[in-house]
Amino acid sequence: MHSRFHVRHRARRRLGVASLALLAACGGASGGPGVRVTIPPGANFGVAVDSLARARVVSSPRLFRLYASLLGRDRALKAGTYVFPPGASWNDVLDALTRGKGLVHTVTIPEGFALSSIVPLLARALSVPPESVVAAATDSALRHQLDVPTPTLEGYLFPDTYTFADGTSAQEAVRMLVARFERGWKPEWNARLQALAMSRHDIITLASIIEKEARLAEERPVISAVYHNRLRIGMLLQADPTVQYALGRHVDRVLYKDLEVDSHYNTYKYPGLPPGPIASPGEASIEAALYPANVPYLYFVAHPDGHHEFRQTYSEHSEAKAQIRRESPPRPPNPDRKQPVSR
Repeated sequence: MHSRFHVRHRARRRLGVASLALLAACGGASGGPGVRVTIPPGANFGVAVDSLARARVVSSPRLFRLYASLLGRDRALKAGTYVFPPGASWNDVLDALTRGKGLVHTVTIPEGFALSSIVPLLARALSVPPESVVAAATDSALRHQLDVPTPTLEGYLFPDTYTFADGTSAQEAVRMLVARFERGWKPEWNARLQALAMSRHDIITLASIIEKEARLAEERPVISAVYHNRLRIGMLLQADPTVQYALGRHVDRVLYKDLEVDSHYNTYKYPGLPPGPIASPGEASIEAALYPANVPYLYFVAHPDGHHEFRQTYSEHSEAKAQIRRESPPRPPNPDRKQPVSR
């Protein structure tokens, strides 16, 4: 009797699995982009199935739970973010959840981030040593492909949100960022380069400075015009962000002593553009570098809130600075404070 019971139980189990397998093989609806689902750490199988159902990866959560239970695969979930292809079968979904297949890592590169800030972001997202990201960002083949004369791909790792499959190498990730840069470069911009008599590297370099200077979107073309005007007459750019880049660290205010740094990125000391970008500019800053406003300004000074006053002559610029100082709240006295740069 006991033996016959187990025979019938095993038969029903095989019949149940076989019946559910017909559904499992069908999967969800095919076509369209992959579906992203996040399984939080510590989530049980029921929570995971609810997330799958909300994303329409599985059409029947109850049957999917039963199918996984009959197979003994409703444990040992691997938390993380998954991307499931359209029409994924239940077997594929279970494989992903229990073996980590389809795991992805998302990272956002903000506009204006320098390579020194991008490296740790990518290293954490990919779970690789920072040194491997640095090595990938100095890839000679990629630099040759982009016609980059500088030792790194600074400025060409395009700011955006990226999704990397689990196991993506640093080199693969950097190539994805560079490919995004190349997709974003518009064909009509090449003709504009010729009109400006500038190389793409020149424009990306200028765009990176604009990216670091501009707080307001509408000021980007005007800031660009100031630098174009200065370049045209051979005037020093005197861009504070390039000095910070030369120093290798962020400072709240560039001081006169900082201007002594001997680097071709110090645009208070060396004329023209610096050797290369100082950060990764976004599309708006690249557009601004290519299409500066038609204004005669040679100077600008920032208000405490970040917006700028633009002037044509140095005397007007000096008056604008004085006006801002008069209108700004007084700062507490500090005998150790060094004099900030007045450009």
